Amino acid sequence: MMTLSRRDLLAYGLFGLPLALVALPVYVQVPQLYAAGLGMPLTMVGTILLAARVLDAFIDPVLGGWMDGSRDRRGHVAFVLLSLPLLLAGYLALMHPPALGPAAIGVWFGASLVLVYLGFSMATIAHNSWGAHLAPQRGERARLTAMREGCALAGVVLAAALPTLAGLFGLSVAFAVLLALAALVLVRHAPRPQHTGSAPATTQWLLPLRDARFRQLLLVYAVNGTAAAIPATLFLFFASDKLQLPQYAPLFLVLYFVAAAAALPLWAKLAASIGEARAWLAGMLLAVAAFVWTAQLDAGAFAGFAVICVLSGAALGADLALPPALLAGVIAAAGHHGEREGAYFGLWSWMTKMNLALAAGIALPLLEWLGYTPGTVSTDGLDALTMAYALLPCGLKLLAALLLWRSRLDDV
Repeated sequence: MMTLSRRDLLAYGLFGLPLALVALPVYVQVPQLYAAGLGMPLTMVGTILLAARVLDAFIDPVLGGWMDGSRDRRGHVAFVLLSLPLLLAGYLALMHPPALGPAAIGVWFGASLVLVYLGFSMATIAHNSWGAHLAPQRGERARLTAMREGCALAGVVLAAALPTLAGLFGLSVAFAVLLALAALVLVRHAPRPQHTGSAPATTQWLLPLRDARFRQLLLVYAVNGTAAAIPATLFLFFASDKLQLPQYAPLFLVLYFVAAAAALPLWAKLAASIGEARAWLAGMLLAVAAFVWTAQLDAGAFAGFAVICVLSGAALGADLALPPALLAGVIAAAGHHGEREGAYFGLWSWMTKMNLALAAGIALPLLEWLGYTPGTVSTDGLDALTMAYALLPCGLKLLAALLLWRSRLDDV
């Protein structure tokens, strides 16, 4: 059993910071950038996001199987390094589109999304598989995922604050510099997994689906992830049109993610005491109890929404740290530790992308059909936005909690 020092944890987890500098702009800012900033219809933005995310999602299990089949002492490192040029080129193209016509900008949008998603998937699957291989035991795996997600939250806070302070150009420069530095620290100083045998003879990227506990965990993760993806996609629209506080949107994001980072050590300690599954269930219930009040807010409700951001952000810490720790436990319980982490995290990443695809591909066209358009002041449009942003996610979160409570994940 490997015991990781704080230095080991930081060297490994720091790579999550630049990955978050990709994730937040792509999932939160890009819909508004292309819809409100470049004038693309919401239905077109949602359709392109759905198509790109579905295509990317189905590549992830193949990537995971490829990584397992290529595993050696440099396997994780090689895939991390391979992801870097894809990530950087795709991100710059997506966030800094040229002046193009309506049809051409749609093609540019879709192509840049596919490129950045491919790089992000390769980096994330390799990084997560590396971590699961390092810490398969309960307690230690929660420490590792908490450090990784804490670094990611630091990146999210930067991504939320930098556009206001330095513009999208400043955000892009920060991303490029931090990506290079974090990759260097990871490759040079993070502990390497101790491989116990040769790489699997076949990739079998669907093998994890044979395990009942993995199927249960994946279902809970899917429902819970969709509950989180919908408000992430609609956040800027809600802050601008419902609350009429667009100038405070970066502050709300900072409050949300700082609260999540502050809560991470508490969730890790709770998981060590009662198990990841029960701690995650508590986080889900806290999220619903805090977020449901969003539906009652009126325009200008700065203080009320700030409190909700802090409380629901604290609950987010459970969503970030505990599911990957549970997955590491499922892999070890299935006897696949050190052999099939890539396949498991490939399917895990696939489900993450499907959650985001459904959130964008369904929520945005549905809102337009119900009469909501960005900048609207109509009562019907704002009611539709409130229902989609506040109430639908709470219902899905309760369903995820029920599925987790009825699962057999306490014993991993």
